[in-house]
Amino acid sequence: MQAVATFEDAPITRDRDVFVRELLSELATLLESGVGLEQTASYIARVGDRIGSEMNCEYVGAAGNGKLSVDQVAAALVDLKRRINGGFSVESIEEDCIVLVNTACPFGRYVNGRRSLCMMTSSVFGRLAADNLGYARVEIDEAIARGDPGCRVLVHLSPGDAGFEYHG
Repeated sequence: MQAVATFEDAPITRDRDVFVRELLSELATLLESGVGLEQTASYIARVGDRIGSEMNCEYVGAAGNGKLSVDQVAAALVDLKRRINGGFSVESIEEDCIVLVNTACPFGRYVNGRRSLCMMTSSVFGRLAADNLGYARVEIDEAIARGDPGCRVLVHLSPGDAGFEYHG
C-alpha cells in the first residue's frame, strides 16, 4: 500500500461548518462540566444578545422602517434560523405571544445533551423581539438538546413567570 501524498481527495468529511459546530459543542460541554449549566447558559446568552443586536439591524434595514411589526419579527426569526439550517416555523401569532416550532437544530447532532446552547436561540429571539416590540420573554417548552423530537419556543410579549426576559 502506497502512502498518501496529499489528502485533498481523502474521504474526510470535516469542513468549516462541522468544525465550528464541533468547537461550540465541545466548548459548551467543557464549560457545563466546569462552571455548571446555569453559568454556561449565561455566557452563551451574552453572545446571543450581541449577535441578536447585529441581526436586528440587518432585518430592520431590509424592512426599510424603524421597527418591525409582530408579524415581521416572527418572519425574521424564522428566516434567520433558515439561513443557518434550522427548521423553524410559526405555529401561531397571538396579541401577546409568538409560538415557533422547530424540526432541525442549526447545531445538528452536536446540540444533543448541551442545553446551554439553547440560550443562543433564546437570546437572539429575545433581543430581536424586544428591540422592535419593547419587551420579550422567551420560554423554551421543548428542545432537541433535551432529547425532545423538536423545539417549541414561546416569545411572550408581556411579563410573566417563565422564561428569560429581554427589554428593548
